[in-house]
Amino acid sequence: MKVEVIVQNGQEAIQAEKLGADRLELVSAMQEGGLTPSYGTIKQVLESVATPVQVMVRPHSYHFCYTDEDFEIIRDDIDVIQKLGSNRIVFGALNQDYTINTTMLEELIRLYPNLDITFHRAFDELPSQQLAYETLTKYRQNVKRILTSGGKANAEAGKQQLQELAEKGYGPVIIPGSGLTPANIKEIHEAVGATQYHFGKSVRVGNSFGNGFDPDVMKEVQEKLKG
Repeated sequence: MKVEVIVQNGQEAIQAEKLGADRLELVSAMQEGGLTPSYGTIKQVLESVATPVQVMVRPHSYHFCYTDEDFEIIRDDIDVIQKLGSNRIVFGALNQDYTINTTMLEELIRLYPNLDITFHRAFDELPSQQLAYETLTKYRQNVKRILTSGGKANAEAGKQQLQELAEKGYGPVIIPGSGLTPANIKEIHEAVGATQYHFGKSVRVGNSFGNGFDPDVMKEVQEKLKG
């Protein structure tokens, strides 16, 4: 069982590692849903911890349909991440018709064949998550995980869809995320049966990204998931 948490800088990464987080998602601008961190932040975090770090690659928060100019920025950001010694990214791109932009995904994999990708919650905007899962399974050598709330506002509302996706097992690993708390994680885990879960502000002091992690809450989450 793996617990993934959001971090925003080196200090948070160190704290999360000490509290037993199994993987970190590094982002900036959480008020906009998470964007690509700066060079300095990525460098600081990667040098601070041994825990695996997935770096958000998202140039803006307007939508997930990227122009050629956006794609240049995405490539430049991945270049930076690779030069800093990492191949782990969080990424998702859609077409205007709300299908996965496989052209962009294939080009990234061609340019960076060692990429370890978490396909982020752009997945929740797709009309058929079942078909989208089949599409991403074609790229499972690189697309290792899908972060999703089951197409609903939060993971609790999306429990049934999450369970259906998680039980497939032959493609990317499903990571339920959005709205997970110490109060509902046991019920959600029993319903979904996933092997990895993603936590944001609910494991922080005062449920705020402006504060650090709450050790008691982190412990409670881990006890409920790992026994």
